[in-house]
Amino acid sequence: MTGNELTGRFRSSDDELTPPAAASAFLGDADGTAAYEDAIDRARQHLVESFATAEEPYAGTDHETLRERLDTRSVFPDEGTSLEETLETVAEDVLADSVRVHDPSCVAHLHCPPAIPALAAEVLLSATNQSLDSFDQAPAASVLEERVVDACCDLFGYPTGADGVFTGGGTESNLLGLLLARDWYCKTRFDRTVQTGGLPPQGGDLRLICSDAAHFTAEQAAHHLGLGEDAVVTVATDGDRRIDLRALDDTLDRLEAEGRHPFAIVATAGTTDFGSIDPLSPLADRAADRDLWLHVDAAYGGACAISDRLRPKLAGIDRADSIAVDFHKLFYQPISCGAFLLRDADHYRLLERNAAYLNPERDDAAGVPNLVSKSLRTTRRFDALKPFVTFNALGRTGMADCVEYVCDLADAAAAEIRADPALELCCDPELSAVVFRYRSADATGRINRAIRDELLADGEALLARTSVDGVAALKFTLLNPRTTIADLRGILEAVVDRGETLERELSTSA
Repeated sequence: MTGNELTGRFRSSDDELTPPAAASAFLGDADGTAAYEDAIDRARQHLVESFATAEEPYAGTDHETLRERLDTRSVFPDEGTSLEETLETVAEDVLADSVRVHDPSCVAHLHCPPAIPALAAEVLLSATNQSLDSFDQAPAASVLEERVVDACCDLFGYPTGADGVFTGGGTESNLLGLLLARDWYCKTRFDRTVQTGGLPPQGGDLRLICSDAAHFTAEQAAHHLGLGEDAVVTVATDGDRRIDLRALDDTLDRLEAEGRHPFAIVATAGTTDFGSIDPLSPLADRAADRDLWLHVDAAYGGACAISDRLRPKLAGIDRADSIAVDFHKLFYQPISCGAFLLRDADHYRLLERNAAYLNPERDDAAGVPNLVSKSLRTTRRFDALKPFVTFNALGRTGMADCVEYVCDLADAAAAEIRADPALELCCDPELSAVVFRYRSADATGRINRAIRDELLADGEALLARTSVDGVAALKFTLLNPRTTIADLRGILEAVVDRGETLERELSTSA
């Protein structure tokens, strides 16, 4: 029965509140539905005209110009304008100066072109606005997230009893994994429940270990966990930019001799710069031998699991205690969309918390899927819908074809670089990242930095920048299955042309 149908105890009165005029901006009746359809259509039109069909990856507008322009726009005007006018402003001031991640020359970051099925899913999950913290807020969404998580656990070879949760990405997943690792170690080694009692007296000696090429979120997590960044012990990498096992053994022996307490090894399956994958099986052996937690940051390289050809690169990942995987990288989902997978769901007891208004204990006993206890967040979007729709629309084979293609493209680009005497390949690609330099007489690396900056400013190409052995380098991060080797040859030619021009200018000025 709705409020308009009440006929019993509660009667209408002459002083009832009338919804404000702005209520027409919400779904709820035929007028709201028509307004929504019109809004979606206008947004789509502007997206296509101002963003999707542009001919360059970026307009090249600098940050000072953007600040000056957008400073003139009011964020909280007293009176609103029409949606049509507002969207036109957004198209002119925002969309036109946004990076076009779908452009074949946008090869800078781990920032993928989203698949169209995932964009359709975004419309659905945004409009339904389900929050994944309690079943009564997101009934079907809660069950579907469980189903997608189960399928991901199967994909990575986890046994029955594994579990997980969707996250905002690798940063959150890595923090969650190391939080559980720390609490597990303190419980099993010191009989200390960190959730209630805080860190034990030995907390200052807790250490986590990763390679010197691992993502900075290992240090960030140590900070957030109250251990401090100094608790992170980095190990040198080998010639393939993977963690050096002999150096790791020496490090573990040294820490033991010093009376420290290493509690976790963080392995990387796809480093940000090189896409390198640490030797996961040997790391699992060492974690088992020394009773350490093994967390695998597979935010980038986890997509190999969907390909029969590439899956062997992840050999041993099924033995990890926890895994971070990002769907908004090589799984082609809109940001944000990640997952944290836990080999033994019983470890979630370290985070257990019940709130009467969300997940009362009686719901736990009845098996009601209130997912809040698995997450670092309370309110969460229904992001699991995006990979569900995409996987069903493209199939495992279709997704695998895209991942395999960009890895093959990286190998082809590396071959082009090796063949050009003006260029230097910094490392053989493992996944879809290619790090290289323009060979310059200037050892400071400023020529390579200037090449990248000029290509960005001209809107010709978006290249990543990094530093290898202390010297500036350039990088292709290849995620787009529409990028071709011809596109990359064009960018390499532009790199060489810019480099030669800058070299001449430098020699003339000297």
